[in-house]
Amino acid sequence: MSDASTASAGDCTESRTAVTEAEVEALVRGICFKTGPPRVLGVEVEWLVHELRRPQLPVTPERLEAAYTALRAVPLRSALTVEPGGQLELSSPPAGSLMECVGTVSADLGAVRAVLARDGLGLVGVGHDPWHPPRRFLHERRYDALEACLDRDGPAGRHMMCASASVQVCLDAGHEEPGPLGHGRRWWLAHQLGAVLVAAFANSPLVGRRPTGWLSTRQLVWMEIGPGRAGAPPLNGDPRAAWARHALDAPVMCVRHEDGPWDVPRGLTFRHWIRSGLPRPPTRDDLAYHLTTLFPPVRPRGHLELRMIDAQPGDDGWIVPLAVTAALFDDPEAAEAAYRAVKPLAERALPLPAPHNPLWLEAARSGLADPELYDAAVTCFGAALEALPRLGATTEVTDAVAVFLDRYVRKRRCPADDLLDRLRGMDLTGPGPRPTGESPTAHGKDIRT
Repeated sequence: MSDASTASAGDCTESRTAVTEAEVEALVRGICFKTGPPRVLGVEVEWLVHELRRPQLPVTPERLEAAYTALRAVPLRSALTVEPGGQLELSSPPAGSLMECVGTVSADLGAVRAVLARDGLGLVGVGHDPWHPPRRFLHERRYDALEACLDRDGPAGRHMMCASASVQVCLDAGHEEPGPLGHGRRWWLAHQLGAVLVAAFANSPLVGRRPTGWLSTRQLVWMEIGPGRAGAPPLNGDPRAAWARHALDAPVMCVRHEDGPWDVPRGLTFRHWIRSGLPRPPTRDDLAYHLTTLFPPVRPRGHLELRMIDAQPGDDGWIVPLAVTAALFDDPEAAEAAYRAVKPLAERALPLPAPHNPLWLEAARSGLADPELYDAAVTCFGAALEALPRLGATTEVTDAVAVFLDRYVRKRRCPADDLLDRLRGMDLTGPGPRPTGESPTAHGKDIRT
């Protein structure tokens, strides 16, 4: 999906004029929730780039740079970007249907893989790099500032920036009016269903070639960044008002300057920046930039960006979370079934917003071994499978969802379990993997060592 919704805060001629708190609230309300009938869909797929035949071998920055230079010459419909650690991301244009989105991204991925293969490189679908420590590939002022900001709370930020990958599904915000497709219901559903999606699609159980004790270590990393940067606002109120307050009270990552390094203030919220006016008054451009530095599990950008799904294995593994999520949000019958299925989970999400509450913690740690998450997942995947033909899905897509339901969901498994099984039964990571009995299980221990 396009970033135009967040960029629009700085499009007017007064983009460099200082803003007030009231103006920020009005701008955020207008920018981040654009309602109407759900008509378009998008997906952002991130991949780790590794040696094609032996993905555990690191790729030099020089080879990555040469590969990306070659890829920039390839005509693609999706936007190709590079993440700080060298991960590749394809962001689809807004699509009028599920199959249009699948077709566009599949074609672009095929072109990307062909170019990479000529240099002996390939794409690996996993939520966190299981082999290599995080290292920065991009050295730009934005990422220098982000790294300096996140380093204050420990190494989790570097893992997020440089070693993680996801499937991000982008949905229209929904109708203004109440109902299964109303924006308030969809906002609430995204945060409750999000835990089910974390559990079902968990695919990052390893760091440094060792099990971490978490099926989605990627989700653990995001939680350790902290609620100000990576948390959601409370769900007990109007989504627009809640998000506006959250944006005002979230920490400022940096104060940008035309020349030289950017300032990285400590403990400065956007609200306090407005009130103090120091080191200079914030502008609409600063607000637009500030919104891009917040990483909640559901980010409103005119549309809703669901950011909690680990990257998936296989060339086409990303299609299953895209199809399931689209069906559960855009088909009225499936949306109602999903709402009923996750409603009993809501109490477990208290008192903290996602992803820092007990429900999301259990989803990331144990996946579908949790009985309530399992029950909700079985119901939601079944409802999605019934809805997909109504959304025009092909047999190939519905079959892929059915296979995932049978192979993983009904067996209380997720793709992370395959990685752990391979580690226990054969040489996944090269010489000398440590036995699973030595795996760290304390919260965050694997990240901090």
